[in-house]
Amino acid sequence: MLNPIKINFSIKELDFSINRLDIWVTEALKASLISNQDLDNNYLSLSRSRVKKLIEQGQITIDNVIITDPSFKIKNQNIISLIIPKSDDATPLPENINLEILYEDKYIIVLNKEAGIVVHPAPGSPNGTLVNALLYHCGKDLEGIGGVKRPGIVHRLDKNTSGVMVVAKTHLSHTRLCETFKEHDLDRRYNAIVWRQPENQGYIEKPIGRSIFDRKKMAISNKGKMATTKWKILDIYPPLASLIECKLETGRTHQIRVHLADLGHSIVGDPLYGKPLSQKTIVDKSIKDKIKSIRLFDRQALHATNLNFNHPITKKYLEFNSPLPNDMINLINTFKT
Repeated sequence: MLNPIKINFSIKELDFSINRLDIWVTEALKASLISNQDLDNNYLSLSRSRVKKLIEQGQITIDNVIITDPSFKIKNQNIISLIIPKSDDATPLPENINLEILYEDKYIIVLNKEAGIVVHPAPGSPNGTLVNALLYHCGKDLEGIGGVKRPGIVHRLDKNTSGVMVVAKTHLSHTRLCETFKEHDLDRRYNAIVWRQPENQGYIEKPIGRSIFDRKKMAISNKGKMATTKWKILDIYPPLASLIECKLETGRTHQIRVHLADLGHSIVGDPLYGKPLSQKTIVDKSIKDKIKSIRLFDRQALHATNLNFNHPITKKYLEFNSPLPNDMINLINTFKT
């Protein structure tokens, strides 16, 4: 977070039955689309304990009066303002981490991200990230492009999602690539191994927002941003699973994982949204044993296979492909045997 965030809530518009300040603000943060966007854009989430600390630190005002008592009872006031102070962003350090580079010039670098690596430093992952590796590979030229903690980063893949990514190496290429992703003027495709067999192809258009029950998760929500995913079956491994291709028309957090789970065909190995087959419905012992083995797969079976876009500087159309990694190939072989 580069600057303090200020969020205003209208007490009358958010007519909650609760009136204790720390609980009210916590619920307001969940309910407000604007505040959710501000938090998501800054990779933040606020628990009730965090809200309580902000109140005690004098970061909340009611009608321009600072309130430091978390148990303060809201009555006939109008506006609650919350300020989330600027955090101290530590500059990531270069680390000699291997990168699988698919393409590189002086403006961009396209790489194949391994599963298990975090894209940029975050709480719980201060180092060992893709950004640390890029700083080592690109040198000081990359520092500061697009932000202190996320230099060059235009889009992200989840820690346990593998595949093709593009990173900007100059301010101009970063600006133009961000615009490309914002306008969805590119072709992004993923392969996923999902439980059971969906229809041969389909189109999911449902809004996605932060879950009101668990801020680490996303969910289908009328208060979220519209998200669109196309899918088609590439292969079937009856009766357990299918290999599908997903094409993104939007780029929401956890979009494919949330959409497929809502469809009833969650991704194999997904720890957040996974809904594996129940062995209780299976009679065949060999299939039950196979399910036990498959449940040991330790990440979501999701891989970014294709990324096609116009070069931000030369405008040349570029196409990149990454074949399925070995762990997903081995998983498919498990289904086939």
